Amino acid sequence: MGMDRRNFLKAASGGTLAASCVPSVQARETRTMPEGAVGLLYDGTLCIGCRACMAACKAENDLPPEFNEIEGSAYWDAPLDLSGRTINIIKAYVGGDSDRKDTLDGYAFTKLSCFHCVDASCVSCCPVAAMTKDPVTGIVSHSKEACIGCRYCVAACPFGVPRFTYDETFPHIAKCQLCRHRMAQGKFAACAEVCPTGATIYGPVKELKKEIARRRALAPGTETEFPRGHIGSGDTHIAPIANYVDHVWGEKEIGGTQVLHLSAVPFDRLDKKPLPDVAPANVSESLQGRIYHGMIAPLAFLGALVFAAKRSAKALGEQGEAGGTDAGDDRKGE
Repeated sequence: MGMDRRNFLKAASGGTLAASCVPSVQARETRTMPEGAVGLLYDGTLCIGCRACMAACKAENDLPPEFNEIEGSAYWDAPLDLSGRTINIIKAYVGGDSDRKDTLDGYAFTKLSCFHCVDASCVSCCPVAAMTKDPVTGIVSHSKEACIGCRYCVAACPFGVPRFTYDETFPHIAKCQLCRHRMAQGKFAACAEVCPTGATIYGPVKELKKEIARRRALAPGTETEFPRGHIGSGDTHIAPIANYVDHVWGEKEIGGTQVLHLSAVPFDRLDKKPLPDVAPANVSESLQGRIYHGMIAPLAFLGALVFAAKRSAKALGEQGEAGGTDAGDDRKGE
């Protein structure tokens, strides 16, 4: 008798039983933010959509302009989304009257770049450690030299940040690295350095969170000083406090990030959909730890497949022998 579905499941059940005997592996704890972590605060209510941050980012990271055609019109260096040539972008939400900023029936701005997750999925999934997270600053960096182009990071990132340059002879991954190369010169992220209104500011995450708490504690309409460039720089911009939504994007998403956003428009209107508080890397690594612990489960499953294959081969052999005997008997009868 051949190997049918019932017999295969019987054989595979042996592997299932063995897998169930694998010692329980506890889920690892979600990684915590380094004490000296640095990041960005983007306040969409202060953004004027000038895109100076995009130009500065490209100049500092030696990124070429992009050419786009939209509805028959040609635009030079007007990217619509992140790409291998654009790692920081300002987008606009339009819901109605262009005279109403930061309202659902008006318009608003939002920013997209790497969020530098506390427990980064791209770092967890990279098979060659091309993606790394600095233990001091928390910056998530990418090494072109170590990268093998598998693009696991592209698939794993819940924010869709890493991009691959498919159209280049030697393609590579591109993402914001928070201008870490400028730190040795005593400088900081170029996007924050050039922002004229302080919509994007750089600094220690602890200080950025204090600034967020200060702004949210003020009544809407209250005029206050907003730091520009680096938090604590002394350079400020005076403007009224907006009516912020009761949510800080990046504070809890995917276990927390080092880039935080404030807005007066619900984040789901800014293409920032609800995400779980638990980092996917925490769940996936815990699951892999259980499955591959001691290699018991994979070996058990392999054993079940070998058993099923041998059983099937034996059944086919018996059928062949039976068929040969019958043919011989027929010939004798003739």
